[in-house]
Amino acid sequence: MNTFRAPDHLVVHETDHWIINHRANSVLPGYFMVGSKMDTTNLSHLPKGALSELGSHLADLQQIITELLSPPHFYVGRYGHMAGHTIHFHVIPVYDWVARAFDADERYQTLRQFYTPGVYEDGSDTTFDGAEMTLFIWREFCESRNPPEIHGPSVQEIVEMVRKRIGEQVAP
Repeated sequence: MNTFRAPDHLVVHETDHWIINHRANSVLPGYFMVGSKMDTTNLSHLPKGALSELGSHLADLQQIITELLSPPHFYVGRYGHMAGHTIHFHVIPVYDWVARAFDADERYQTLRQFYTPGVYEDGSDTTFDGAEMTLFIWREFCESRNPPEIHGPSVQEIVEMVRKRIGEQVAP
C-alpha cells in the first residue's frame, strides 16, 4: 500500500501508532484526521495499543476543538474507499456558520425529498442530518474551487492552536 502522508505543516501530533493532521484538502478549520501508521485498512488488524490509543485521540481532538471553537455539532467517522490510505478517522466540527451555508445553498435542499414524513419534524434541532452535512462539507469545503466563506480562524491558525494544546497535554 502506498500510504498517504499529510504535509508536515498540517500534522499536529504523532505517536507510534497514529498521525493526527488537519485534512489536507479541507478549508474547513478544525477538520482533522486520525490515521494509522500501520499498513492496514482493517480496524481488527491493529494492535491493542493502537486501539486503546485511538479513543483518547478522538476524544482529545473533540475536547480541544470544542474548547477553542464551540461547534454545536461534531462528527467522528470512518469512511474509506480511496486506495493509498491506511485506516483513518474523520473528526469534523459543524459550526453554526456551516449550517447556515448549507441552509442557504438551494442545491442541497433537494435532499429533503428523501425524508420520511414525521421523522424530522419532532426532536431534531437542525434542518439537516449528519449524512447531508457530511456530503455538504466534503463537496463544498474539500472539493470546491469556490468554498463558502470561512468565519473565524484559518486552517493554519487552528493547526497551530491544536498543536500547542496537544503539546501541553503530553508535556511532562
